[in-house]
Amino acid sequence: MNPRRKQRLLLVSIILLGLAATTALILTALDENIDYFYTPSEIINGKNETGIKPKVGQRLRIGGMVVEGSVKRSDVDLEVSFDLSDTGPIVTVIYDGILPDLFREGQGIIAQGHLVNATTIKAFEVLAKHDEEYMPPEIAEAMKGIKHVKPEYTQQQLGN
Repeated sequence: MNPRRKQRLLLVSIILLGLAATTALILTALDENIDYFYTPSEIINGKNETGIKPKVGQRLRIGGMVVEGSVKRSDVDLEVSFDLSDTGPIVTVIYDGILPDLFREGQGIIAQGHLVNATTIKAFEVLAKHDEEYMPPEIAEAMKGIKHVKPEYTQQQLGN
C-alpha cells in the first residue's frame, strides 16, 4: 500500500474514532440529564408500550392528581408529603420547600425529583397547574375514560 494512502487511512480512522467517542460522551451526558415523564400507574406497572419501570435513584417527572386528605405537613420544617394518583395506583411524593400557591388537594400537579423506592419520590420541584382547563397532555391521555364528578353543593353549604 502506498505510504500516502496509509496516512490518509490512519487520519480518517482517527477522525471516525474521535467522532464515535464524542457521540458516546454526548449521549451519556444527555441520558444523565433527561427527566422522563411518568404517571403513578406507569411507575407501579411500567410504561404501556415497553413495560419499562424507572430505577431507584432515577431522576424523573411525575404528574397526577393530589389525593384528597393525603397532604401531611411537618411541624418542624417545610417538609410536606402527599399522595399522587391518576387511574388507580398511588405514589407518595415528599417535598421539602414552599409549595406553589395553586397547590391543593384534588388538584393536578407535576413533581420533579428522584425515585426513592418503588412508590416514593423525593421531589425538588413541584408545579401546580395554572387554571382549571389546563392538564398536561400525558395526564389527560392517562385519565381518558375515567368519569370525574364534581361534588354538588347545597345552598346551605354555599352560604346562601
